[in-house]
Amino acid sequence: MKVDVFDQQNNKVDTIDLPDRIFKVKWNPDLVHQALIVQMSNKHEPWAHTKDRSEVRGGGRKPWRQKGTGRARHGSIRSPLWKGGGVTFGPRKEKKYSRKINKKMKQKAIFSVLSKKLQDGELKIIDSLKLQASKTKAIAEILKAFFKKPFNALIIPSAARPEIKRVVSNIKNIDAISPLSLNVYDLLKYKNIILEKKAIEEIEKHYHKI
Repeated sequence: MKVDVFDQQNNKVDTIDLPDRIFKVKWNPDLVHQALIVQMSNKHEPWAHTKDRSEVRGGGRKPWRQKGTGRARHGSIRSPLWKGGGVTFGPRKEKKYSRKINKKMKQKAIFSVLSKKLQDGELKIIDSLKLQASKTKAIAEILKAFFKKPFNALIIPSAARPEIKRVVSNIKNIDAISPLSLNVYDLLKYKNIILEKKAIEEIEKHYHKI
């Protein structure tokens, strides 16, 4: 599949033949949703934690004797029946939220999103992201040439250009990720994608046929 390649001023300078196995995959919303749920679940940290009666401070002494008081028997003021006592069936940090998806399905979901973005005109190939000065202003000028404000884009530079992520960190709704770390969440989070030409070779090599 041949697509246009643009320079940093958004002028067409070349064409490139994209691999069909990556950029011509049928849109599969169910698979993409499954991959997204798995990714989000694996990022879920179980912070909510309630104490049971063994973890609540105090309550070592029986509040009153077993018989003869006319009151109900109790063994500890830290019983779940008491105010300030332990919690029954509350959330625990030991709960596991992690899920699994096989490598082939995950990879196909990523390719499905890339193909959809390309089909919808939301993915552009840029010949190079070499900046004369590694400053936010330099990358902002490139974004102005491609998109209207407010910007909303994900930049995928060559893996040899990790500094791009630092450069874009001060621009709202702009992020950069390595072509070796593609994931469904980041690809869907941003409306537009700028993909450096050299990164295509790295994607094709890294995400080999399964």
